[in-house]
Amino acid sequence: MSDIAIRVDNLSKLYHIGRAQQRHDTLRDALVSAFKRSNVATLERSDELWALQDVALEVKQGEVVGIIGRNGAGKSTLLKILSRITEPTNGLAEIHGRVGSLLEVGTGFHPELTGRENIYLNGAILGMRRFEIDRKFDEIVAFAEIERFLDTPVKRYSSGMYVRLAFAVAAHLEPEILLVDEVLAVGDQAFQKKCLGKMGDVAKEGRTVLFVSHNMVAVQTLCQRAFWLDAGRLNAEGAVSQIVTAYLRAGLAEDGASERVWPDMADAPGNETVRLHRISVQPEAGKPGDMISMQTPLRIEVDYWNLLPAVHLHATLHVYNDQGIIAFTTGAASVDPDPVLHVQPPIGLFRSVCHIPGNLLNSGFHRVGLFLVRYDMSATYRLDEAIGFEVIDNAERSFAWFGKEPGVLCPQLAWSTEYLGNGA
Repeated sequence: MSDIAIRVDNLSKLYHIGRAQQRHDTLRDALVSAFKRSNVATLERSDELWALQDVALEVKQGEVVGIIGRNGAGKSTLLKILSRITEPTNGLAEIHGRVGSLLEVGTGFHPELTGRENIYLNGAILGMRRFEIDRKFDEIVAFAEIERFLDTPVKRYSSGMYVRLAFAVAAHLEPEILLVDEVLAVGDQAFQKKCLGKMGDVAKEGRTVLFVSHNMVAVQTLCQRAFWLDAGRLNAEGAVSQIVTAYLRAGLAEDGASERVWPDMADAPGNETVRLHRISVQPEAGKPGDMISMQTPLRIEVDYWNLLPAVHLHATLHVYNDQGIIAFTTGAASVDPDPVLHVQPPIGLFRSVCHIPGNLLNSGFHRVGLFLVRYDMSATYRLDEAIGFEVIDNAERSFAWFGKEPGVLCPQLAWSTEYLGNGA
C-alpha cells in the first residue's frame, strides 16, 4: 500500500478577473447582470489570473507540512482544491484519506443550524456514525468553549466563537488529513496556542497535517517540511528551517539587504504624517554592505520626513532572527520618554540612529521591522520588511568552532571566578 497521503501533479487554477461567473438565481439577478454588461466594459474583459501554475508535490502519511508564501501566492487556493471546494483548471490532486478542513471563516457550517447540529452535520460529511460523534462530542464542546451557545444558530456567533468551534470539529472528528489555513489568526493568543498544541497531538497520532500560516515560528515548531509558493508556482521545498530562512531572506533581496533609499517623497512609503527617505544597516566604522561579524558594533539609521508641525515621532525597531523569532525590540522613546515636553519639532527631514553593540547577536540572517510612533506610543506607520543583514561567525572559519550556539542572542557577558577555599 502506498504511503502517499496527498499527490499533486501539474496542478493549475485559472481565474477570470472582471467576468461575472455566478449563476443567476432570480429574474432580478439576471436583469442586474445584463445592465452591468451593457454599462460596464470591465465585465466584458477576460483578464486572466493564474492562482496556481504547474504545481507538483507529494505529502506522505503522517507528515506535518507547512505551506508558506506571500499573500496571493496560491496557498489558500491549493487548500480549497484539496478540500474539493473548487475545481482545478488543469492537473491532478489525489487525496488518500478522510479530510478535515479549516479554511476561511464560514466554510463547512450551515449558518441556520445550531452549534450542536453543525457538529453532527460535519461528522456525517466525514462519514462518521452517530455513536462515533457522540464519543467526541463533549471533548469538542469543551475545547471550543462554547457550551452556553451550543443551541444557538452559528450565524449569531462572533468570528472568534465560529473559529473555535470550527477548529474543534476539524481536529477532534479524527480526519486522516487535516488542512488548516491562516484562519487561526482570528482567535486570541491563548486559543492559538491551544490549537497549535492540538495539531501537534494530531501529528503524533500519525495523521497528516497541511498548515498554511504567515507565522514562521508556528510553522517551524509544528512542521518537519515546508513548501514555498510564490506567484502560484512551487518555488522550493525541503526541511522547514531551510525553506523558512530562504523565504525570509527573499523578502528583502529584491531591494538590497543593507540599504534602501526613496529619494522622491511622493513615491516613498508612508502616509500623510510621515514618509521614509532611507534606512540602512552598517558597521559603526564602515558603510552599508560591509561585513558584519558577531563581534562588530553596528548602527541602523532611519531617515524620515516629518510632514506635520509639532508632531514628535520616534523610530522603534523589531529585530528578528533567521527563524522569524524576535530577538529584541528597541525604540528611541525609551531613551527620552517625554521629548514633546522639551521641543516642538518642525516639518522636515530627521534621522534616528540605533547603536547595537558587538558580541550581542548570534550568527545568521536578521531582518528588521520598523515602526514610527508618536510620543503617546501610538503607531503612525510600520514597515514590516524594512531591511535585513547577515551576521558572520568568525570562529566558524577556524579550528575553534564547535557549531552555532543555540539561542536568539549570543552575548559576551562579564564573568568572574574566585577561590573560596578548600571546602573544609
